[in-house]
Amino acid sequence: YEFDTELGTFRLDRVLFSPLFYPFDYGFIPQTHYVDGDPIDVLVLVSHPTFPGCVVEAKAIGVLKMRDEKGSDEKIICVATKDPRYAMRKSLNDLQEHTRKELVHFFEVYKTLEEKSVEVLGWEDVATAVEIIEKYRTDR
Repeated sequence: YEFDTELGTFRLDRVLFSPLFYPFDYGFIPQTHYVDGDPIDVLVLVSHPTFPGCVVEAKAIGVLKMRDEKGSDEKIICVATKDPRYAMRKSLNDLQEHTRKELVHFFEVYKTLEEKSVEVLGWEDVATAVEIIEKYRTDR
């Protein structure tokens, strides 16, 4: 889903070409404008799925750095602050190694059937996540 500013609502932008599904909730940070023209992408680790348009209070714990056919494509990794299963996590090191592997695997293969390439470049810490968010804020 993408937020359509002209309509003031969410619209279906695309579906995944494969039988995969996002391992956690996928969304964006309002009042940001990333290099691809959209708000900054986020994955929110939360134990129960939410729904399009649901505002989730979250805190950044790191970044998954990637490159796709359009260039740099960083994903901010966040945890839902109201979820007792994730709220205490402060960094990527607080996640199970398997969870980090799942995230990398998903992004390595999720565009394969579209014949688009994605290169996962690695992890960055919470300080880098905050720098990215601050750099692309539009509410100043």
